[in-house]
Amino acid sequence: MEEVDVEPSTTLIPGAGFHQKHLGFEWGPGDLLVYETNYKLQGPRSASSPSVHVVRRDEDICSPILRKLFNESHLIFVGLQKIKEDVPSKNKKSQFVSISKNYRSVIRACMEELQQNAGKRSPDTHHVSILLAIELIWNLCEVLFIDAAPAGSLLLHLLDWVRLHKSDVDTRAREVLQSDSPAQHQSYWDVVISLVLQGRTDEARQVLSKQASLRAESSSVFKRMDVLLQNMPIFNPAGTQTLTEFDVKWRHWHEECDRCLQDNTFASNRHLETICKILVGDEDTLLEQRELLSTWYHFLVTRLLFTHPTIKPPDLHYYAQSSMNMFLGPRASPEPLDIILLSAFEFDLHQVIKDCSIALNNWWFVAHLTDLLDHCKLLQSHNLHFGSNLREFLVLEYASGLFTHHSLWQLAVDYFDHCPEFGRVYLELQIERVPLDTERKAIKVLRICEDRQMSEQVRSICKIMAKRALRNNRLGSALSWSIRAKDAAFATLISERFLQDYSNKGFFTDLDLLDNLGPAMLLSDRLTFLGKYREFHRLYGEKRFSEAARLLLSLMTAKIAPRSLWMTLLTDALPLLEQKEVIFSVDQTYELMSCLEELNLGTKDSNQTDQDEDIESTKTELLRLALARNLAMAIVKEGTIET
Repeated sequence: MEEVDVEPSTTLIPGAGFHQKHLGFEWGPGDLLVYETNYKLQGPRSASSPSVHVVRRDEDICSPILRKLFNESHLIFVGLQKIKEDVPSKNKKSQFVSISKNYRSVIRACMEELQQNAGKRSPDTHHVSILLAIELIWNLCEVLFIDAAPAGSLLLHLLDWVRLHKSDVDTRAREVLQSDSPAQHQSYWDVVISLVLQGRTDEARQVLSKQASLRAESSSVFKRMDVLLQNMPIFNPAGTQTLTEFDVKWRHWHEECDRCLQDNTFASNRHLETICKILVGDEDTLLEQRELLSTWYHFLVTRLLFTHPTIKPPDLHYYAQSSMNMFLGPRASPEPLDIILLSAFEFDLHQVIKDCSIALNNWWFVAHLTDLLDHCKLLQSHNLHFGSNLREFLVLEYASGLFTHHSLWQLAVDYFDHCPEFGRVYLELQIERVPLDTERKAIKVLRICEDRQMSEQVRSICKIMAKRALRNNRLGSALSWSIRAKDAAFATLISERFLQDYSNKGFFTDLDLLDNLGPAMLLSDRLTFLGKYREFHRLYGEKRFSEAARLLLSLMTAKIAPRSLWMTLLTDALPLLEQKEVIFSVDQTYELMSCLEELNLGTKDSNQTDQDEDIESTKTELLRLALARNLAMAIVKEGTIET
């Protein structure tokens, strides 16, 4: 996009800059951090501490009703991406028009909900005006670019556009018709003229009939006006009449209206004469109805209706520019909305998008409209200098803003997914900034990363959650997260904590996890030992003593068990050695003896007290006695079997 060619507006930050210090700033995803430095504008360094100010860039995501807009438009966006690229654009035109109307219906629903709440909370009135402008611009873009209505149909669409956005006429018409005496109502003629200005001739005739029934003396004049309104040709795109035939018929009708004006047919009634002047497209008379028209674009459409109903799209810009100049006058300067609409009438799509990006306070509108226009193949020629096209740039900006919200960040993931060039890079950067407040949220983030094979982010999330769980002494959760992270070092540390916890309490916690480690226990030697050691306890509990004995012995002989736990394992062997039935064979008993002697020959722990040494000595004597008794029984048993 081009650089902004106007001076940016000044935003005052309360408390900033009063100490004549240099200001620094840093953009965040949704905020601007402004801070005072320790340096004055002139002179030596200041000793006082600087202040920090947070300036919100986009507050729309904080509105609950606008969040509905973001949520519902997200579904439409995702549906649009599923339209197959191989189908020609012309064949998809009806689909694109339907999608555009869906977007507008979501905007209108949010706008109506905001209008209902406007009296309760004043800030919402600002959002209502923004949504009104957004819907107005979107509708016009739909008519001019997406539907691309040809001559004849174009004016019909523009009339619908004006009627939709000038709905106060219907309210006043109901008010007049429901009154006791409609023809005497103060707004009666305003309603009739407003209906004529919008080309709603049948409704205007209905309201006029109320006046004609009261004035028998001038009934012929009212009938004449009724005939003119009834005979006004309206182009029917679905009919058999060609545009040329319609134009000829319309000119005949226009000449008839002009004759009535020249013959002073309506001179006796100034209101009817005004209507007749409107029908012939008299510009001075139209401009006199500024209050009823209210906007220059309504004036434009009415002017075209009564002077050039077969307007072709390329000619619109001339009438639009002249209508705006005539309606606003030389002194009034156009508002940003006027400039945007004029750019649309000039078929300058990129200028519309640029001006909307500047004028509107968030990226929702430009991102979704540009995405739809890109699907319509209307933006192919416009690429940005840094590699990404306009559509992707705007979608990325919008999605980045969503990531600052505690729940809307999930929507942003789909937007990044549909940005083929930079979407993944943005997602990787933004996903790391999502605060992992709860385990449930962490699992959501993790699934998103796993589905997209973002292995580095998966490891990072798992490590964070594992460390947090360990700090809270939730060993089972910590081990589970470290396994998901495939972090061998951390899994070893947690396994140590499990074993330490077992030594203190005499039982294992989180049995469901330990009993179902499966291949995950191979992540580290200590985790393997933990899993196998728990399996030993399970086998022992199930009275599968022979299997338990083999497993216990293998943990020591294969050097899987740390030497610091050998005494614990040998102590666990005592109940098996003292069983009536021989559990350990002669060879196994010798191996246990060898482990015990190897343990005793090792270096003594210098931190051991005399009491600890006495306990260890007692355990050793008990083990030697139990091993000797078991060896004798095993020799007798095996000798008996051999003979």
